[in-house]
Amino acid sequence: MFLHDEAQSPIARILLTHGAGAPMDHPWLNDFAALLTERNISVARFEFEFMAARRISGKRRPAPRGDKLVPEYEAAVAVFVAETDESLPLLIGGKSLGGRVASLAAPGLFAAGSIAGLVCLGYPFHPAAKPETLRTAHLAMFDCPALIVQGTRDPLGSRDEVATYELDSRIDLCWLEDGDHDLKPRKKSGFTFADHMQVAADAVAAFIQSAT
Repeated sequence: MFLHDEAQSPIARILLTHGAGAPMDHPWLNDFAALLTERNISVARFEFEFMAARRISGKRRPAPRGDKLVPEYEAAVAVFVAETDESLPLLIGGKSLGGRVASLAAPGLFAAGSIAGLVCLGYPFHPAAKPETLRTAHLAMFDCPALIVQGTRDPLGSRDEVATYELDSRIDLCWLEDGDHDLKPRKKSGFTFADHMQVAADAVAAFIQSAT
């Protein structure tokens, strides 16, 4: 059920999942997991049922609504905790849709003492081309330490857009200049994707240390 990337001397664990369009073993997540293990964070990944079904059928159907996936995320946390039996602090998160679902599950899991925090990688603040349809209501009062890593020109929530949103003070933001939804900058920006991924991993590692 889980894809594990174990750090040599782990200080914490993070359970991540994928976005709406790519599986848990997409190169983006593979690379980011490797960067976290280099920073002494062990990573586990799981896949929502809709993505697992897509692997089998080969048919690309729309992902379910984020709130419909919360029970799956909560169940994955429960199974992961039971199977690993680790004393290390646990955080949750994900890429895009995965981060949003994790954000919906996080307050309850944090209140129960199951997790120490949340990490969102490219949060979908609104659907593509629908900036008026915000996915931020639960972020206005958010009782869980959280980090959102976001590209400044993310079409699902740019820096200018996010500046107008009401977000809880417990949510930290790490902005990557000229990054898109995958944190990739344009060549003309003077930044590189590899550098942005390193900065993102550093930010996640620093956040995890502060949260645990």
